Amino acid sequence: MVRGRRSPGFELAGAVAVVTGASSGLGRRFADDLATAGAVVVGVARRRELLEEVEAHLRDRSAGSSTRVCDVSDTDAYCALLAEVERAFGRIDVLVNAAGIGEPRHEEDLSKYRRVMDTNYFAPVAGTLAVLPGMLARKRGVVVNVSSDSGRAPGPGEPAYGPSKAALSAFTESMAMRVAGTGVRLHVLYPGWVPTPMGAGAVEEGMPMPPRAVRRDESQVSKLLLSRLGDDKVDIDAAAVARLAPVARALFPRLYRRGVQAASGSAAATPAAR
Repeated sequence: MVRGRRSPGFELAGAVAVVTGASSGLGRRFADDLATAGAVVVGVARRRELLEEVEAHLRDRSAGSSTRVCDVSDTDAYCALLAEVERAFGRIDVLVNAAGIGEPRHEEDLSKYRRVMDTNYFAPVAGTLAVLPGMLARKRGVVVNVSSDSGRAPGPGEPAYGPSKAALSAFTESMAMRVAGTGVRLHVLYPGWVPTPMGAGAVEEGMPMPPRAVRRDESQVSKLLLSRLGDDKVDIDAAAVARLAPVARALFPRLYRRGVQAASGSAAATPAAR
């Protein structure tokens, strides 16, 4: 992890921000709050019908804001979209990769793992690599990749989702060290369990309700994110207690695994975070 003195808050008034997964859940809340803070926001998602409503809200808060339809798992299309935004606005100051998909059910073939990795890992990696050259040239910019505590403490029902988030966390931390001292910051956001459509859907499909200590709502996570943008710490933990899971796994591996299996309920459960 990159360490150092905490930087002053990142100036959002007039900043150009791109947020993926902006049609619902955390992505929608991030886009809305960034626009409220004065950023010109480009919200990106697959579902055009939902984006039309999002765009109206964004423009009420920041007149220059807009939305784009894109399936970020198509990394060529996603990178082309980011290049278009840079041409239109002259820069991208903030990129929040919030798009993600959950654990597919009733599938155990390799295509399941590819689909999850394409959206949850390769898309944010491609987006990060696409915007970094411009940010480095300007010596200013922030990239936020939304991970999950499932990447640090995977359960038995998440053999595709957990690894995709673990890989994303490792990539982001590595890149954050690479660009240290350049004026560009990368963050890994761990939102805890949030009752978004993905999080609530997991509970409806049989996953036990996570402990209160790791539950957060969209407004809490978004407020934390905006307050931490651009500081020197890579990890942004909405539920700090979750950081203890890897320690418990290292010190008490058998007890830890029994606890995780008991808390996870059905091995077919879908993602426990986000």
